[in-house]
This record gives sequence, structure tokens and C-alpha cells, in this order.
Amino acid sequence: MSLSVAFVATPSASAGWIAWAINPNGTGMAGAQSLVAYKDSTGAMTVKTYNISGYSSVVESKLLYDVWDMSADESGGLMTIFGKIKLPEDLAKAGKVNQIWQVGPSVDAGTLAKHAFSVANLGAKGTLDLSGTQTGVVTDTGANNLIKKRNIHGILNVVSWGILFPIGVIIARYVRSFEGMDPAWFYLHVSCQLSAYIIGVAGWGTGLKLGSESKGITYTTHRNLGIALFSLCTLQVFALFLRPKKDHKYRFYWNIYHHGIGFSILILGILNVFKGLDILKPENKWKTAYITVISVLAGIALLLEAITWVVVLKRRSNRSTKPST
Repeated sequence: MSLSVAFVATPSASAGWIAWAINPNGTGMAGAQSLVAYKDSTGAMTVKTYNISGYSSVVESKLLYDVWDMSADESGGLMTIFGKIKLPEDLAKAGKVNQIWQVGPSVDAGTLAKHAFSVANLGAKGTLDLSGTQTGVVTDTGANNLIKKRNIHGILNVVSWGILFPIGVIIARYVRSFEGMDPAWFYLHVSCQLSAYIIGVAGWGTGLKLGSESKGITYTTHRNLGIALFSLCTLQVFALFLRPKKDHKYRFYWNIYHHGIGFSILILGILNVFKGLDILKPENKWKTAYITVISVLAGIALLLEAITWVVVLKRRSNRSTKPST
């Protein structure tokens, strides 16, 4: 059985490339039998074959299947790949085949520059019905699930590291200064931080799952920050059980450690939320919404800082003017 191909797409840059492929063994990049079109050094459109065996370098190579009548053209920024592929008997009998498509920014001596890793790029795959009755691409449920998991991962971590943890820091820093709030502030602080930790662990777990399902895709800085956050916060939680009493000689050093780790988590958490937003690339309104939330929390912290200093200075003044007996 032969399969006639006519694939149309816009490359991500004027000197870029477009690709269409079938994958007999999976839905990802590894194992894909690809037709790639781009402009050669003379400016003429050309089609090359790439048997993609892994996620490292992608170089021109012969496909597992016979392919002929390959050509390509370009008009108005749109590139089109034409070709015919002979499908093996097992794929023909299955009645469907996994297909993948992609666009990239440039080609250097036949070596394809990496494509972007946006939601659209990662979801550029599906199944092709070979019965002749299909009128469009059957969306790959795996791609949809991947997008859903990315969104869940983002929401969990924004809520935990990006919102709840800063609120917990504000409670510990400022609410404790007001008379009558001890020990209520402590239980509020612990409840908030434990909630942030539990939700954050769930978010960290979804991140690990995403990493295992996105072979060849690594966001090194985002991953390392996530590992550091999980490690520091776990250490912080266990340190709660080793908290010395107020009059213990080591309480001063424990406080320094606790505050230092806490503020490190605060800064790294917010930074990693923005790293994640840059990767996920949601609509601008979501990033704006988070910036607004953080700005409001920062404004509240500044206001409480001023009030706290007024309260502390007033207490000191009262103590200094109080007559001794």
C-alpha cells in the first residue's frame, strides 16, 4: 500500500523548515520517518529524508520505507511537501498510522535547528486513518493529556510556591507582632506553609511525570529550581520537629536557619513560577493576573512592615517611660 502525501505549513522563520513524518512504533520524535522541506543554498525548495533514531542530532538519512515522487514548493510563506511512501503490510492492515508534523527556524548544511517547545509544537501529532473515510486529523489524546498535565502542574505550583508560601511568610513576619496573636499566628503560619508544601509536592510530582513523558525535552533551570525548592521545603518541614523552646540556647541559631531557608524558598519559588510561565506561554492575562497577586501581597507586606515598626517603637517608648518600682 502506498500513501500519497501533501503537507502544507508555514515555517517558524523565513529560512526555516517544515516536516511531516510517520512513526510506526510510537507517537514521539524517536523512530519518526520524516520528509523535510526547506530552501537550499541557492534558494530552491528541496525535500530530504530523515530517519530519526533518537533525540540528539538529526541528520539526513534513508527511511525504513521506500519513498518517491518527492518535491516541494513555496508560495506566500507557505511551504508544501509532496511525496509517496510505501507502507509495510502490518501498518496497512492496522488501518491507521501515527503521524507527526513540525516546523523549525533554520537549516545549516542539512542540519535542522531545533523547533520550539510550545504547547502547539508538543501537540503536533495525531493518527491518520488509512481507510479513506477520514476528512481531517484525528487528535492524539496523548497530546491533549500532556497539555492538561502541564496546566495542572502550573496551577499547583503557582498556588503553592507562588501564593500560599508568601502568605505564610507574611503571617510569620507581621501577624506575630500584634499582641494577643500568640500562639494563633504560629498555627496560621504552619497551616499555610504545610498546605503550600503538600500542594507543592503534588506539583513537583506532576513535573517529574511530565519530564518522563517528554523525552528529549529538558528545561534545566526550571527543573533544578524545582528540585532545590522541594529539597529546601522538605528540610524546613522536618526542622519544625527539631524546633528548640524559646529559652533554649540554640533557639537563636535555629531562628537564623529557619528564616534564611524560608526567604530562600520564597525567592526561588516566585522565580520558578515565572520560569514556568515562560515555558508554558499561557495567554498574557494569566501572567498579568499572577503579577497582580504578587504585587498586592508585596503591598500588604510593605504596609504591615510600617505598622509593625510603629507598634515596636511604641512598645519601646512605653517601656522606657514606665516608672520603676
